[in-house]
This record gives sequence, C-alpha cells and structure tokens, in this order.
Amino acid sequence: MSEIKVNSIKGVSASVAALSINNTDGTCTANITNKPNRNLIINGAMQVAQRGTSSTSSGYYTVDRFRTTHGNIGSINLTQSQQQLTSSDTPYSNGFRYFLRSALSGAGTVNTNGYIGISQRLEAQDVAQSGWNYTSSSSNITLQFWFRCSTNQTFYVSVRAKDGTSQNYPFAFTASGNNTWTKITKTIPGAANVQFDLNNELGLQVDFTPWYGTQYTGSKALNQWSAYSGSAEYPDYASTWLTAGASTFDITGLQLEVGSVATDFEHRSFGQELALCQRYYISFPAGYIGGGRGGSGGSILLYNYYLPTPLRGSPTLEPSSAWSSSNGIRAYKYNGQSDSTNTPTLGSGGYIANTTFVYIQMGGHSIDDDRVASFTHNNTLALNAEL
Repeated sequence: MSEIKVNSIKGVSASVAALSINNTDGTCTANITNKPNRNLIINGAMQVAQRGTSSTSSGYYTVDRFRTTHGNIGSINLTQSQQQLTSSDTPYSNGFRYFLRSALSGAGTVNTNGYIGISQRLEAQDVAQSGWNYTSSSSNITLQFWFRCSTNQTFYVSVRAKDGTSQNYPFAFTASGNNTWTKITKTIPGAANVQFDLNNELGLQVDFTPWYGTQYTGSKALNQWSAYSGSAEYPDYASTWLTAGASTFDITGLQLEVGSVATDFEHRSFGQELALCQRYYISFPAGYIGGGRGGSGGSILLYNYYLPTPLRGSPTLEPSSAWSSSNGIRAYKYNGQSDSTNTPTLGSGGYIANTTFVYIQMGGHSIDDDRVASFTHNNTLALNAEL
C-alpha cells in the first residue's frame, strides 16, 4: 500500500497551512475559511437604515452603525444617504444591493479645521474575544471594502484601538479611476501596545476620511501602529475631491475579519443584520400599543418597552420631531383617556444590563395611581445606545 507522509499541506503563496497533521495520532486539522460570524463589522452591506435613507445632519442618521460627521467645509451641504446599486455596478454581481454615499452639494472650502469622516465603532469585548492575538505582530486582521469616488485621489483609512494608550494604524487607498468601483483589501498585524478591555465600551474604530484639514493631519507614518494623535491622524490631504464640485464618496461590502486572508464577504440576512443593529438603536413607531399603570399620585404613566435584543448600554430616549407639536402618548384608563407631550425618561433602575426590557416613566398624564392602563404612540420614540 502506498502512503504519503507530510506534516501539512499549504498553497504556494499561502502563509497558513490548509491542512495540518498531528504526527502522533495522525489526526488532521483543516484551516476552514468563510466561517460564520467572522465579520466584526455590523451592516457592512449597508442594507439596514432604521433612521432614514437621507440626511444632511452630522452623526448617526442613515445607514445603521455608520456615523458620518462633517464640519467647516464652507457653505455647502453634505448629504449622507443609503443608495441602491444597479446591475451595472461591479459589487452587484457579488450580491450587494446597497451602498453608503457621502455627497457634496458643491465645491467645498479648504479650511484647516474642516473634516468629513465615516466610521464604525466596535465594542471592546467583541474585538478582545474575536480570536485575534492583537498584541502579536504575527497575528493579523484583514479589512476589505468596495469603494467609488467621483474625483479620484489618495484617501486614508485609520483602524484605531481606543483602550490603554490609544493606537492607530492608518493606510492609504485610491480607486482605479473616477466613478469606478474598486475593491480594497488590507491586512493589519497586531502590535505590543494594542489593547482592548473586556467591556461594552468603544474598543476599535474604523475611520474612512474623505477630507481632513491640516488641523488633524501632519507627520504620520502609514502602515504601522503608533500612538494616536488628533493633530496628526494622517499625512496631509490633497483637496482635489473636496473642491471638485458635487463630489461623491461611496462604500459598501465592508468586512473586518481575523486572519491574513480576505475571505468571501459574509452575507447575512436582513433579519440577522437588523437584530445586530438593534443592540445599538431601535425605534417604536406611531401606533405602538403597550400596557402600563399610573404612578406618583396619578401624574405619571409607568410602562415597559420590550426589546428584541438587549441594548448595549443605558439608552438615550429620542422622540421624533413631531412629538412636541402633537400628542406623544395617549393613555387609555378605566374612566377615560389622558394625553401627554412630555418626553419620557428612564425610570429608577429603568435599564438593567443584558435584559430585554427598559422601564419608562412619562409625566403630564392624569391617570389614577396604580391603576392599569393601556397606551399608544401618536409619534415615534427611539432608544439610542450607540457607541
């Protein structure tokens, strides 16, 4: 009988063996790529947009888990929006249907304190327990994304570890041409000073930067970890994209995974992605109906919101803009009804970590103490636990 004796099987250009053999008992271990739950980025296919699909505001306003900020770029607007791909767009054939766009209404002004940034913020505990040996230079994570811009130039990404003495790893990228979708892949090693604490606070931040003024740039080495400095996050920026006119900056297919290889993008269902997003933000719409009771001598409605998944942390309550101009919550009690436009607040002990409810109180009602009541929303109220 013929046999082949090897310690491992590895591709010509591979850094990791595809198959490893134990010399003692002969058992084999396969290095399986495309493992489930490998993408540390949430909503990387840009499909969930609970807050809306277009906004000129700065912050979390459109595609979930992506924070677009801007300021001091002149009298123009920057619109962040969720856009749909078409079959003529290269990422479409890879299963993508949406992208995040940052669009200028006109030519921007070059100011030293100007900025446009797009980021996703990850919990420290998720990175700490991802399987990445982040203090070792021989252990890697790999970032991949699709990118398109209307006017091409050199842009920068920063991967920033926030715990301990904050470190960041910047690198440059560029499209293959104007209005051309380009896939970018970058492998990033660990480093001795990188730290992630075991908590639900901000641990790692991935920043895409269409524009930074010189207040935030300077002498900064690329492709290596170094101490983060807010006055030198990247080398100085060219202003080509900013001043070209109605410029656009598009991204989709964002994946961050442990290992030195960019595997196929992990496409999750809309329901899976929505549930991951609702750990950080969830809205209860007009028409929402629940149960509660009267409290504090009949002036407060006490009630719960039941959640599909535990919130990351204690939420900020965000009523819709219509809340103050019309009835916010109507309580139906045994002897009538009571309206209030007051903003609800968390009750005493209203947030308990890792539970699927929050306890709410709302003043301005006339409702008998300890009497059961049902209530309904006339407007939307959101719970925000973003990083």
